[in-house]
Amino acid sequence: MSESHVESAVRARIEQARLKTAAKKRARQELAEARNSGLEARHTAKLRRWNKDQR
Repeated sequence: MSESHVESAVRARIEQARLKTAAKKRARQELAEARNSGLEARHTAKLRRWNKDQR
């Protein structure tokens, strides 16, 4: 049996939603990685400043 126009449209919308969800997940992950690396850099700089002051 052949697929109807409605079935193919529904299948396309489901695929679009899946791709959109995957893109959002990837963007959240990239943002979290950038945030974590920024936190590490700030923490390292803070420790350097504290060590300078204690000498």
